[in-house]
Amino acid sequence: MTPNTLRIALGLLLFGAAPLAVTAFPQQAISDTSMSQAEKPAAEAPAEEPAAEEPAAEEPMATTEQSIAEIAAGDENFEILTAAIEAAGLTEALSNPDLSVTVFAPTDEAFEALPEGTLDTLLLPENRDQLAQILSYHVLDGEVLSTDLASGEVDTLAGAPIMVMVGEEAVTVNEATVVATDIEASNGVIHVIDSVLLPM
Repeated sequence: MTPNTLRIALGLLLFGAAPLAVTAFPQQAISDTSMSQAEKPAAEAPAEEPAAEEPAAEEPMATTEQSIAEIAAGDENFEILTAAIEAAGLTEALSNPDLSVTVFAPTDEAFEALPEGTLDTLLLPENRDQLAQILSYHVLDGEVLSTDLASGEVDTLAGAPIMVMVGEEAVTVNEATVVATDIEASNGVIHVIDSVLLPM
């Protein structure tokens, strides 16, 4: 139930946020146009406005403002994770700019280490809810950087806790070891782990 509720809630946020963003751009364009026309000759305004608007809209999205889903899709170590996110119907949720979560992301090698046939079974359409439940078990509400991690149980969006152990040499999550930390996204942070977390 939790993954379904998460998908619905985040889907509503996405559709709810879109009209605000769409209406904000024309208002900014109108105000920029009226100011530039007041200050400059009419002939100069049209030539300068498009050049000023286009980079402002493109630069953040193309560089530092990638979502968790976009970062995963662009990394060759997360090809299976990306396929699983798509199969579970969570791509839109993990692309939501209003989201703030922490994802413990298993590498392709972690997925390949699952018992034979497990991954293929999970990716079947009829097992979508089960896959969403497993993926939600890798997600914490809110952004938790490596410096904020502490030993103990931590609740996940799947409704079941994970056990985090912060040692001098390594950080583990259940039986998985954290191999890379603090990959920051526009909607949260990713920590890379070497095993898939399965709800007990």
